[in-house]
Amino acid sequence: MNIEDSINKIQTAIGYTFKNKDIIKEALTHSSFANEMRINKIHCNERLEFLGDAILELISSDYLFKKYPDMEEGQLSKLRASLVCEPALYVSAKRIGLGELILLGKGEEKCGGRERPSITSDAFEALLGAIYLDGGLEKAKEVVMDHVLYDTDSFIELKDPKSLLQEKIQAGHKVSKIDYELVSEEGPEHNKVFTVRVCLDGKEYGRGQGASKKIAEKNAARQAITNLG
Repeated sequence: MNIEDSINKIQTAIGYTFKNKDIIKEALTHSSFANEMRINKIHCNERLEFLGDAILELISSDYLFKKYPDMEEGQLSKLRASLVCEPALYVSAKRIGLGELILLGKGEEKCGGRERPSITSDAFEALLGAIYLDGGLEKAKEVVMDHVLYDTDSFIELKDPKSLLQEKIQAGHKVSKIDYELVSEEGPEHNKVFTVRVCLDGKEYGRGQGASKKIAEKNAARQAITNLG
């Protein structure tokens, strides 16, 4: 897929058309690609990621502060952390197909970089930074609300996602068996990425990744909660 096709696809996914196409190209450019090309005009997305991280914190803090007026500061901080952490942003990036659109160096590509949570979550933050620069804070907020803060009530009790999934099933779904299955285990010993799927009565409802099987299971449960509606 060429960069023009990638830009068109991401614009369709987020419902926003960039006026400055160079800035979205930068948001999609991983450092491995920029370093490999060794062309001064090519900039990676790290600066945009820095900006997007701050914008995401502002938008999520403002939203949670107003939505939950009776919630104490400590609870607000924990809720925000659970909503904008790397695994959660990885799920957000998956929702818009961001991983397949990132420009990666050949080495990173071979190592499965498109599915690496650290890369895709960073690219999502870079995308927010790009939207903010190109269209302003309100446009960035629209994307955050649609793809990050769309299901905050599921996190209110700050319970383990696996427990929340169990409760959701007991409340309104006829399911007799929940299974968490290891799909893959990739990467070197010091930097492994585990992929786990959760099946309800044999049918897959969510997948998750993480640096441990436990984290991957939680992320799979989080996605299953979203898919169950």
